Amino acid sequence: MDIKALEERFNDLKRRNWQIDITRGKPAPEQLDLSDPILTIVGPDDCTGVNGDDYRNYGIGTGIVEAKKFFAAFMGVEPDEIIVGGNSSLNLMYDTLVGAMMFGLPGGNGPWKDQGGVKFLCPVPGYDRHFAVCERLGIAMIPVEMTDEGPDMDAVEALVADDAGIKGIWCVPKYSNPTGATYSDEVVDRLAALKPAAPDFTIMWDNAYAYHHLGDGPVGVKDILAACRAAGCPDRPILFGSTSKISHAGSGVAVLAGSKAIIADATQKMFYATIGPDKINQLRHVRFFGDLDGLQAHMDRHAALIGPKFAAVDAVLTRNLEGKGLATWTRPKGGYFVSVDVMDGCAAETVRLAGEAGVKLTPAGATFPYGKDPRDRNIRLAPTMPSVDELQAAMDVFCTCLELTCARRRTG
Repeated sequence: MDIKALEERFNDLKRRNWQIDITRGKPAPEQLDLSDPILTIVGPDDCTGVNGDDYRNYGIGTGIVEAKKFFAAFMGVEPDEIIVGGNSSLNLMYDTLVGAMMFGLPGGNGPWKDQGGVKFLCPVPGYDRHFAVCERLGIAMIPVEMTDEGPDMDAVEALVADDAGIKGIWCVPKYSNPTGATYSDEVVDRLAALKPAAPDFTIMWDNAYAYHHLGDGPVGVKDILAACRAAGCPDRPILFGSTSKISHAGSGVAVLAGSKAIIADATQKMFYATIGPDKINQLRHVRFFGDLDGLQAHMDRHAALIGPKFAAVDAVLTRNLEGKGLATWTRPKGGYFVSVDVMDGCAAETVRLAGEAGVKLTPAGATFPYGKDPRDRNIRLAPTMPSVDELQAAMDVFCTCLELTCARRRTG
């Protein structure tokens, strides 16, 4: 299409008054419905644990024994290598870094705040909430390119070797946000084998999408804790996970896992912040899923709901954009996002135009530290919340806005 035809198409789409939001990876109501039985699975006379503890009361700050057993299997660790908390893994990640800034981490030289110039490596495109935590705490962010197998390890190895101010790296190892990439065994081994200048260099291992496949079953990712233990740095990774996109997003269960030293350190810090998590909610989750087989079956039902949505997004992108040289996009096997790289300098304007036409997209630049994509090209799509019909309409809008933006730029 020429610019005039594209503008006519765009104006026609605007007149349709769409109101479609694909800004964040929220479960659809139908996904939440799958877990509704969890609300009544524990009754008022059924709140006593296997050890005789009354879960209606205070205490048991690191999680009930039943939940530790279940979520240890969930995370691939031992029950004494895990803390089971409230509903938010982001809360646990934030508290971990606040604790490091204020008090340090095992193997380090005291509080990070006293060491000056704290920095973190941030694979890009990546998760905006990770970047927001760093920005809030004054931790400088160093972008590292994300590949199909994980972060660019040549860059990571070079950066950490001589700079003791680099204290860690963010990692979403499976179905990464937003590209959907899963870390290869080689990347996991190289992360474990790093020789950082900082003795307390930390891998923030946010395995948020560990079971979130789109129809072919979850892919595997190598055990980072075992790899680090074998490499002689067992305290390096701190693992995080949750059921927020598995059960109810607002009332899931979040976990932190790591070496015994990491768990002891986190437990000591938590002592001053809480007298215990929601133990009844932990019990609900254990009763509802039963075991990992039950959880896997539950996630198959999620995949049956959202797999067609990702397929719809890909079909419209392929039909409208393939072969035109305007964009490339990911075809993830799991997770919650599709990552689109458009022609340089065109992401922000595409997002703006889509908003005018009633389709809300994640702001351009959100997948980079400080919200600044140096090439203004990456856009994150979140297909899970709308219906298939809404997604098809939204992608039609998106493709038209992208084509119009690129056409204007080429002739501008």
